[in-house]
Amino acid sequence: MDDRYGTDVLGAGWRDRFRRELPRVPAERDAVVEVAEDGFCGAVVSTGGGMVELEDRHGRRRVFALGPGFLVDGEAVILVAAAATPARAPHRTASGSFAAPEARARVARASRILVEGRHDAELVEKVWGDDLRAEGVVVEYLQGVDLLDAALRDDPPSAQRRYGVLVDHLVPGSKEARIAQGVARGPHGAHVRIVGHPFIDVWQCVTPAALGIRGWPEIPRGVEWKAGVCAALGWPARDQADIARAWQHILSRVTSYRDLEPALLGRVEELIDFVTG
Repeated sequence: MDDRYGTDVLGAGWRDRFRRELPRVPAERDAVVEVAEDGFCGAVVSTGGGMVELEDRHGRRRVFALGPGFLVDGEAVILVAAAATPARAPHRTASGSFAAPEARARVARASRILVEGRHDAELVEKVWGDDLRAEGVVVEYLQGVDLLDAALRDDPPSAQRRYGVLVDHLVPGSKEARIAQGVARGPHGAHVRIVGHPFIDVWQCVTPAALGIRGWPEIPRGVEWKAGVCAALGWPARDQADIARAWQHILSRVTSYRDLEPALLGRVEELIDFVTG
């Protein structure tokens, strides 16, 4: 015979033996809770000082002490204070700037940034893309700085339509430097800012450390530079498809501004300031 009282009905723990342990439910904002005593039902608005404030569907608010005496989905619970949500550190973009919360891309500005080629555009997009969308700045590529004069003639800049231009190998005495000086002296110079990095190609703007190499190889004159780099690093370089795959490998190793040379970082920031100023 099953004796549910045991041999000693007054033994220690007899009061708690059949008591049901109620679940403890955090009083999280917007959680719907019913007060068992009078049936008041509302959503959690706030908590503090051991109290919870509820608001019903008519907008009426009442304050109750946290603890037992509440129902959630018809089940009795003990209402406890919700754990504090830790403050989140501000999110940074790949360029290192603070991202605006829930920022949406702006309508594109008339002003824009011009770069020499597709690889330049893809690198700028990967690191500064969030910033550019927030500012409404479009990046276009020229397929070579030689085409800059023609682009300015076809679509002239103005005070309301500034052009920032990023150029490879902008060093004294180079072809690129002569073109930049000519534009600066020409009719569009006031509304065009031309800056550049000293490297032969934008590939070199990615730090060797990001790629796990000791340094970018020196390529002799007369050898196509990208093909020479691929050959020197032991990468396939038979055709343009191999060059494209090499660039995608390089680009994949870039995760933030820390993977780029300072000589490029400052110039891109300068152009963003110029076209948004």
